[in-house]
Amino acid sequence: MSVSHTTSTPSTRSRTAMAVPLAEPGQRLLARVVDTLVVGVPVIVVVRELVSGHMLDVIAPPAVAGCMLLYEAVQLALWGRTLGKRFAGIEVVAALPVLQAGGADAEETGGVTGVMPVSVPGFVPVSTTPEEAQAVPGEATPGRSAPGSPGEVEAGGHPGVLQCVLRAAVYSLPIAARPIPVFGLLASVFWVANAGLMFEGTRRQAVHDRLAGTAVVKRARPDSPAF
Repeated sequence: MSVSHTTSTPSTRSRTAMAVPLAEPGQRLLARVVDTLVVGVPVIVVVRELVSGHMLDVIAPPAVAGCMLLYEAVQLALWGRTLGKRFAGIEVVAALPVLQAGGADAEETGGVTGVMPVSVPGFVPVSTTPEEAQAVPGEATPGRSAPGSPGEVEAGGHPGVLQCVLRAAVYSLPIAARPIPVFGLLASVFWVANAGLMFEGTRRQAVHDRLAGTAVVKRARPDSPAF
């Protein structure tokens, strides 16, 4: 039984996927160091001019946390990357779940399934072929790795505003807890676990990525033929 494809109706267009290379842990660490210096140093300098002694240790962490949250959330919502991520050549995208066969999407496309169309500047879309459409979900097709394979993620464009705020908050707010003895210890444990989770699974997602539904990927070079 053959499936006819036309270009006149959106429901029968080929679905496209964005096979995006994941950022390396070293790139993410570099970006985080740069962002921490960009935000932390000026904030601490200002706070030291206003308070001193024990109050510096109490005021500085929440001030850094608040500025870091705004700094990261605004830039990710606008451009998908902060200054540190620009320096490291990476960006944050929305991570798409793999669609299961037999759902509403399959009905709309006459049995042709795939992932949702996306548009991430700097990456080439990969069209879903009839062979891929007939493949068993989760298995690789000739010439293309299976979704979720190590080193790749199916990207869905820049994350939404709420995703950006949640992602920034999950990482930044524990900084504000540092002055409180017990919560400060828990915050340290959280950051260790947060970094460790990048090595669990195939998407290299830390806690803030998993909760916000995002992934960090490499950004194409300016001279890349990708649009």
